[in-house]
Amino acid sequence: MIKYNLICNKCELSFDSWFASSKEYDKLKKKKLINCHGCGSLNVEKNLMAPKLISKKFEHKNEKKDLIKYKKIKKTINEYQKFIKKNFDYVGENFAYEARSIHYNNKKINKGIYGTASTQDLKELKEEGINAQTIPWFKKENN
Repeated sequence: MIKYNLICNKCELSFDSWFASSKEYDKLKKKKLINCHGCGSLNVEKNLMAPKLISKKFEHKNEKKDLIKYKKIKKTINEYQKFIKKNFDYVGENFAYEARSIHYNNKKINKGIYGTASTQDLKELKEEGINAQTIPWFKKENN
């Protein structure tokens, strides 16, 4: 895991984000999947960061703490995923369409929905007053 400090070049919001590796960051950036959570802009870059210098004396102890934190976060995300799968209907890549259908047609539903949507779809939904949230999601092979 690697943590980058990111900055939005549109609204100048600075925020931290975790990635599986530097290659994973590059891959997500290339696919335009990294966006500002403040304004939705895709114009997000790595911000200047100071390296974290650790003496050998504390290195092993901090690695253990980081691993414990990572496992705790991963467990929490897995619990959220189980809850969502149990209590929401999966609509796949039709998320934006289904969300609009529910919103504009005052469609009565028994369960909420979840699925995938592009950053642009999420931005447009937000502009239309449709509440949608992005959450981290582990694929089964990563668990």
